[in-house]
Parts: sequence; structure tokens; C-alpha cells
Amino acid sequence: MAQIPPLNTETLWQILNEELDDDTVNQLVWHYLGYRYDPETSQWDCTNVPPEWYEKYPEPPNFIESRPATTKLTRSIPKENKQLLKEQLGFKGYKIGEFGPRQTRRATMANWLLSYMKDTGLSQE
Repeated sequence: MAQIPPLNTETLWQILNEELDDDTVNQLVWHYLGYRYDPETSQWDCTNVPPEWYEKYPEPPNFIESRPATTKLTRSIPKENKQLLKEQLGFKGYKIGEFGPRQTRRATMANWLLSYMKDTGLSQE
């Protein structure tokens, strides 16, 4: 797996503006969900993955392709963090006719990561 970018505001904007490829965005979410790939065994170490994720996804899901996985990600964002993209980043959303499921899922992933940052006290710089 490639090196993932740092989790900060710039990276979140790169996700929203589609400047990061889908694989990298997936890897970011996987990392902060606790999934770690072990190249020596060619298997996923899920020791730090929350049980509610591991039970359903013993291997990390492709959030871009999987509506159920993205729905689970959305539901895992605390209610008070649902509007963080708008409140903290000033993200106004995508224009009607210029977005589809892929962009919506990327926005969900960015919002989940921003919620993770808030809840764990990670700097947004």
C-alpha cells in the first residue's frame, strides 16, 4: 500500500475536489478505522478495528463502490458532527447535475475523517 497523506484540512479538500485518487481516500478511512495491511503475510490486521466494523467487514470495504459500507460510515458519524464539512470547512456541497454517487461517497468519507479529527483532537492544520 502506498503512503497515505496526512490527515488535515488540505487533505480533506483534496478528497472533496477529487485531487486524491479513490484508492488513497479509501486507504485513509481504512487507516483511521484501524485496518492495517501486513505485506509479510498478505493479510489485514484488524486488531484495532472496532467490532461493529470487523464483524461486517473483516477486510476493509471499498467505500466508493459499496453503498452499504458508506451508509454504515454515515451512521457512525455522531449527530453533532454531521454538518462539520459545512460548519468547519465552509463546504457548500456539489452543484446539481455535477455530482453522482461517487462524489457523495467521497464527501461522506471526508466528513467521517473530519469527525474523527474532532473527536480525537487531531489538529486541522
